[in-house]
Amino acid sequence: MPSPQKTSAPLDQPVVCPTRRDEVAAAGSELIGGPVGRWARLGTSRLSPVRVVALVAIGMFALGMVQKLPCYNWAWFRGAASQYTHACYSDIPHLFVGRGFADGLIPYFDRFAGDMQYLEYPVLTGLFMQVAAWLTPGGGDLQYREQMYWMVNAGMLMACAAVLAVCVARTHRRRPWDALLVALAPAFALTATINWDLLAIALTAAAMLMWSRGRALAFGVLIGLATAAKLYPFLLLGPLLVLCWRAWRWREFAVALLGAAGSWLVVNLPVMVLAPEGWKKFYTFSQERNIDFGSFWLIITQRTGARIDVESVNLYAIVLMVLACAGIAALALAAPRRPRFAQLAFLVVAAFILTNKVYSPQYVLWLIPLAALARPRWRDFLIWQACEVAYFLGIWMYLVYVTTNHKHGLPPDGYQFAIALHLVGTLYLCVLIVRDILRPRRDVVRQDGSDDPSGGVLDGAEDVFVVGRAAALRRAAEEQQAAEEERKP
Repeated sequence: MPSPQKTSAPLDQPVVCPTRRDEVAAAGSELIGGPVGRWARLGTSRLSPVRVVALVAIGMFALGMVQKLPCYNWAWFRGAASQYTHACYSDIPHLFVGRGFADGLIPYFDRFAGDMQYLEYPVLTGLFMQVAAWLTPGGGDLQYREQMYWMVNAGMLMACAAVLAVCVARTHRRRPWDALLVALAPAFALTATINWDLLAIALTAAAMLMWSRGRALAFGVLIGLATAAKLYPFLLLGPLLVLCWRAWRWREFAVALLGAAGSWLVVNLPVMVLAPEGWKKFYTFSQERNIDFGSFWLIITQRTGARIDVESVNLYAIVLMVLACAGIAALALAAPRRPRFAQLAFLVVAAFILTNKVYSPQYVLWLIPLAALARPRWRDFLIWQACEVAYFLGIWMYLVYVTTNHKHGLPPDGYQFAIALHLVGTLYLCVLIVRDILRPRRDVVRQDGSDDPSGGVLDGAEDVFVVGRAAALRRAAEEQQAAEEERKP
């Protein structure tokens, strides 16, 4: 007999206000008048929580654009060191020239000068970049066109940021204010316009919203599109597989998987067939790339002086990732209560980031919405964000050191410390999420009686396949139920 899960809290219950339950949120709210009062009339204003979150996200995105002003005005065009000292580097204007967009070349089809030869981004991101190039005004000198290309991309990425904020706010129906963690994240403002990651992140957030509404096909289609823009979103299918296994919801998982495969193929197949050399550049580049910035592999090589060849580090990273995923699967099947989808999604993406051979500063954006859904606690979120901001500053100061003759900036030892801060901060959040899974009563999302607000068909579903401690708890529940039935007259 399957053990029953707690059902989700009724949808007509009031919206959860973090300022009433979270000490840090309550303290921070003093800047705008203090926590929500006992007799506050919630839901009567035109500024609903979702609208407020979206406006805050757009405002923080705009502040991030302001932070890039020194580079926009001059530092992108006057040598590498200036854009690093002002911590305002962006790939966008440089790749406008470096990947042939300024010359009217079509990505994947046209070869450009240099070692790269073809665009090293997935197809949907390449399309995003091309559309921005078409929208960039012509005329003027090259510097003006680079500035306009960045501005056009920033406008398109701002739309992605708004979609991201709305989707996160709506995923947990009773906890829309948790999305302020995304909107107010310092690393979000600092890294949003470094690269094009927000496209895949917005699609992933929309996919999780669809899953929370029980729309498995829409989830799969959006995950497939997100994977066509960045590789990491396909990792979410792993946690979904394990959770559907535990709840025996194979039909929904199959629909999601087919939707993901179909939408990915629709986007990729034309380029795959018509421009195979250009299409595979992203995948060959990922395999051939050496150990790079931000990874613990870089710490090992710099501290020991040992050289790890590309084939070896690829193998080691894959082995570590497989072991991490196996551990996450075992945790999901043996936990006393089925973990929430967002919790496992955060863990698997964090495992990929921690074991990868490169960590670019904007990769933190992958985790921010997952962290807001997995563990919406302001203190722990801000501790993690502090570590990421330290890394953001550390990498630019290290690049100042390695690109200038006078060796100002952050030396290797200091940069290794910044990498360690990033690793420790991410692991810290992982440990807390694992603790919430093992002790579900400590899970702040479940304290109102909810099961898995982002779980869709898994929300409140019965467990069918469990192992370890979960199996023991299930047997005890079955024995207790049988004993109660025997005592009945």
